[in-house]
Amino acid sequence: MNAYRPAPAAGASLPRRRTLLLGIASGALLLTGCTPPDSLAAQARAGDNKNYIAGDGSVSEYAPNDRSAPVEMEGRLYDGTVVKSSDWRGSVTVLNVWYAACAPCRTEAPTLETLYQENKSDGVLFYGINLRDTAATAAAFERTFGSTYPSFNGADGAILLALSDYVPPRAVPTTLVLDKQGRVAARVLGIAEKSILKALISSALNES
Repeated sequence: MNAYRPAPAAGASLPRRRTLLLGIASGALLLTGCTPPDSLAAQARAGDNKNYIAGDGSVSEYAPNDRSAPVEMEGRLYDGTVVKSSDWRGSVTVLNVWYAACAPCRTEAPTLETLYQENKSDGVLFYGINLRDTAATAAAFERTFGSTYPSFNGADGAILLALSDYVPPRAVPTTLVLDKQGRVAARVLGIAEKSILKALISSALNES
């Protein structure tokens, strides 16, 4: 995987990155040149309609030396369990931001469940972060799509704020892969394509 510098400081914008775009006809990946630092953190903090960002399937991967500090967050799962990000240290963790009425979220739900089943024996953790649904609505979604990993009730916005350097408020779905230190190793804006997310998880697992 490619290294991109510089790493983002706390509260700063994301590092320079290359963007991988899914080929529409062939399914191949097209690698573009480096782009200037993006403004996702500023847009997340602004939170107005003019800053809407549609997830386009773009993928950003950060080399170990370019990653910022570990994610610090705490939230309550729909079953009432309180979970802290410090609980994940030593495990690769996948965080998926979603809500039930989000059509792309419905499209990618089976992929996420498949990858969860394929990787849980290696200690990979999966958590959903639901931005707006009641427990009943979230549970109905999970029954419909067979999702078995837990989700946070993120309707109060606290988790989204904690992830604001990486997750714009309206870029749903967004998927983050955290390394074993809890740092963001990769991000997918939009639908997570199976082969790409699988490769990102494998890359994080194989790091020394």
